[in-house]
Amino acid sequence: MLENFKLEGARSYSKKKTVVSVKRILEDLGGHQPWGCPWAYFSHRQRRFSILGDPILGKSVSNLLGELLYEELAMRWEQLLLDDAFTGGALAWLPGRTPRIRQLVYPAGGALDKLYFQEVRLTPGSDPRTLGNPGHIQLRGPVRQVVTCAVQGESLLAVRSDYHCALWKVSRQGRPAPLQVLKVEKGATGINLSPHLPGELVVCSRSGAVCLWTPHDGLQQIYKDPETLVFRDPSPWRWADFTAHPRVLTVGDRTGVKIIDTQGPPGCGLLLFRVGAEASCQKGERVLLTQYLGECVPSSLQPTLHLICTQFSLYLMDERLPLVPVLKWDHSLPSAPLLAQLLPPPRPGCARPLLLGGQGGQLQLLHITGEGASTPRLAGHPQSLPSRSDSLSAFPLLEPRSQWQLQERLQAPTIGLAATILSSSSTPVLSLFQLSAAGDVFHQRLHLREDPRPPTDSGPNCHVPTASWSPQATACCRRWLKALLEVPPAPPVWAAPTFSHRCLLSFKEQQKVEGKVPESLRAAMAQGRLLQQRDLGSLPTAEPPPGPEPGPKDELSERLEAAWEGPMAAWWEQQQDRTSGPGRQPKRHKRRMQLSNTFSSLSGHLDLSGATSPPHSPDWTSPVSRPRSPVTLPSQELTQDLWAQGIPSERQQTLRDYMAKLPLQRNTPESASASLSQTSSTRATPSRQRTLRDCTAELPPHRDTPEGATAPSSQTSSIWATPSRQQVRVLSGSQPHRKKPRMGF
Repeated sequence: MLENFKLEGARSYSKKKTVVSVKRILEDLGGHQPWGCPWAYFSHRQRRFSILGDPILGKSVSNLLGELLYEELAMRWEQLLLDDAFTGGALAWLPGRTPRIRQLVYPAGGALDKLYFQEVRLTPGSDPRTLGNPGHIQLRGPVRQVVTCAVQGESLLAVRSDYHCALWKVSRQGRPAPLQVLKVEKGATGINLSPHLPGELVVCSRSGAVCLWTPHDGLQQIYKDPETLVFRDPSPWRWADFTAHPRVLTVGDRTGVKIIDTQGPPGCGLLLFRVGAEASCQKGERVLLTQYLGECVPSSLQPTLHLICTQFSLYLMDERLPLVPVLKWDHSLPSAPLLAQLLPPPRPGCARPLLLGGQGGQLQLLHITGEGASTPRLAGHPQSLPSRSDSLSAFPLLEPRSQWQLQERLQAPTIGLAATILSSSSTPVLSLFQLSAAGDVFHQRLHLREDPRPPTDSGPNCHVPTASWSPQATACCRRWLKALLEVPPAPPVWAAPTFSHRCLLSFKEQQKVEGKVPESLRAAMAQGRLLQQRDLGSLPTAEPPPGPEPGPKDELSERLEAAWEGPMAAWWEQQQDRTSGPGRQPKRHKRRMQLSNTFSSLSGHLDLSGATSPPHSPDWTSPVSRPRSPVTLPSQELTQDLWAQGIPSERQQTLRDYMAKLPLQRNTPESASASLSQTSSTRATPSRQRTLRDCTAELPPHRDTPEGATAPSSQTSSIWATPSRQQVRVLSGSQPHRKKPRMGF
């Protein structure tokens, strides 16, 4: 391809039309975006590029598309099994102007590419109230994870997308100020803020790299391993979090969790947790989430605890005692637990609630206690909170299609979880917010009660509290349902790009063309809608097609019509006058009539050997007295020229063969006529026999013949003077042999 493509950016003054500048091609393909159809415009460079690169690029593009399609199908299959894109959650709280007013941060929109900031007033005795319209930031990708943290009076917000990570600093008035944006080429899988130093966060990528990132110092890679920790697993998911020490981090994958020192040599560290016999893991168990639980201060738990969730169990690990869980509990959630949040104690000295959320919308509330040097344990029975689909019975009964649409919206996967505890004089209230994949934010208000009884060893004895519906919540749900069931507006119809034709027509021609167009058609074209019958105006009346012109009648049809109507003699007289008129040219016969005319002319000029009539010439002798040698008739050459006139040469041999098959007539003209009529009458049906007799009776006498004759001499000779088979053989044998035609005649 180097002969046809110029790779350098310098201008080429070559006059060859087979050389294309690659720089100009890339500029055209990357910068030119025509309105309407993207393929409506092709420059001459792009056209030459497609012509020159077609033999090579055809194979390369097909191979590349095949690989990408295989990767896409594999990724879709993995997402059906487990979608880990929203691990950690995309819903978080930010402190507001007062302790009762906070900001809820969540993504919304069809592609979840808008980050919303909504102020919410929280009160223990009533449902939360939104204050004003939310502000939003338009991003260039879907939001997968939202993390907030307040360190030394600074509120930070970190957002993870598929290939970008961003950091904002949020003031008390709720105005976010962007600090820095990071691009991750291989794709980001996790992001977490440091609880020790403001503005420091850790980022993980699908390539196995873990980096520390600060707005002042930039990006610093501290760990990279494309392989998994314990055993081989194909998942590229990686996760990292902080520990009780500011320079020590945890790095996890599907097989385990490792503690690494950022200031130590690369590769050093020890396993904190691994899927195996040490933790009594089940077959096929994998790590889904790891989270540091020492963020909230003051804390009643040890600051060295870490939460590790799998699809079967929940583990509490201590940094000081690796590989051995200090607490294990089978959560029995039907979906993968990808969301977890540790809440502050509702009162001093009480257990700390731990909220665990499954991807399918299931929620579980656990209470963990363990003050001082005591081992962490579960206080009371875990509580299974009502899910969104459980509130379906509270909605009014709808028609089947609307009911199915409501049920599908309520059963959307949960991608965010944010909760807070509101203290009151009687019972603490848990205010819980959930974010679905459809962009809906749901709220639950639950009362917490203390249950000092420890759980049994047989399994979680969960208590299911009932959901209470306040009048305000009912009205809000009705408004949401009404907006959900509204018929969405029809998408705009794609309009093909139009091309101006004014440069092709003169001004007068344009006026003529525009004057013929109705105004309704012009309005329909301007609006870009589908043309209808009323836009085209009244259609012109279609004239009936002209009838077929009567063609010339042939002689046989006229004769049959005259015989059927009766006056056959008058028709015969008319035909005789027409043929014998002075100065009239003989009618040229068609090719299809040449065969019958040839038979008449040939039979009229040849003598029959078996006839008993007087001889026509004195040289005539009987064929019995002649020898069997080939005989040439006196007028053979003249006769041959006469009957062969107007007949193609390739058909003359066919005529000779046909005449050779004719029967031999040995009777007189009268007997020949009688025998012919008798033969015709015997072979014809009774109805045709009667028609033949009628036609024969109505024939007029010839002018030159006596009155008793029934037919003219020419017709009589054509009837009885048929050459015999022997004479035809003599005639055909005297002619030179002709080659067969090549066209198959």
